[in-house]
Amino acid sequence: MKSVTIVICNYNYERFLANAIDSALAQDYPATSVLVVDDGSTDNSHKLIEGYGSLIATVFKRNGGQISAYNRAIQELDSDYAILLDADDILYPGAVSEVVQQFESGDYAKVQFRIDVITSDGRLTGARVPHSDAPTDCKPLLLNGWLYPSPPGSGNAYRVSALRQIFPIPETSEVRYGADFYAIYGVALLGPIASIPHSLGGYRVHHSAALDVAFANSEDVRKMPKALSIRWNILRLTARARLGIELPAQFHDFSYEKALFCAKISGAPLLSRWRWAALESRNYVYSIVANPFWTLKKKIGTIVLSCLCLVPYSPLSNYAVRYISNPLARHRGVAR
Repeated sequence: MKSVTIVICNYNYERFLANAIDSALAQDYPATSVLVVDDGSTDNSHKLIEGYGSLIATVFKRNGGQISAYNRAIQELDSDYAILLDADDILYPGAVSEVVQQFESGDYAKVQFRIDVITSDGRLTGARVPHSDAPTDCKPLLLNGWLYPSPPGSGNAYRVSALRQIFPIPETSEVRYGADFYAIYGVALLGPIASIPHSLGGYRVHHSAALDVAFANSEDVRKMPKALSIRWNILRLTARARLGIELPAQFHDFSYEKALFCAKISGAPLLSRWRWAALESRNYVYSIVANPFWTLKKKIGTIVLSCLCLVPYSPLSNYAVRYISNPLARHRGVAR
């Protein structure tokens, strides 16, 4: 029987950590183990983790950031597969069984699955991510600079041997976060990807509501574009040095372009919005019309919504900005 480790990297998430650990321990796949790496938490996480005793394996380390925690976790792994579960997220009880079944159906480097978006207090929002499935072979797309549709970190399971060809990622004081980026896109250079089309867990969003343009936990929408550019460059260097693979200098991704779009458009006067559309929208439009993962219907719909952001009626134009930027704006009943 193939073995699976659920890795939980934690930093000061005491209030959510027990839910993550309990969801990992509740898996119905017998060969599942749980490893918690605490990255120098200053809350009561240490005591909570120790309370699980021998039910989980633990690593307590000095704070070094998410990349440091991933590096250490992958060093510790001795299983065939691993799920890197964020400390504020959860897995549903049958998640590991479905993931292993998918791994065993082909020679996959990664299995990804949808995850339900939940509020800070654990309520379902009605949204789930990702909205599109990745193609089985993502390597040619990455070689052309396209980032494929993937869930956040918690929605991915990896062949450990593939992770070890990408990690460790160099640790610096400037680059501490975004470790899941290297796992998600680096491993796709090493083998095919399988997508499970239904939700196997919950992704907790803390500071996004239906009226916000942001839809991320760790980064301000204005900082995301720069962070993604840095990560792409590090991935390029890693792929060249370890895999002999040359990635292009520039990448294409609608999530990246819509973060730039939001930074320019959200709250801006009408004239500024039109100036952006006339002078700076080329890459944004390209990420829509040339998107290899989207249907024609979705491309047309996104272009139409983008045009609505330019109309001189602010309730409509602002709603269009939120709808494009934040999946929660597309679902009713979300707490605001």
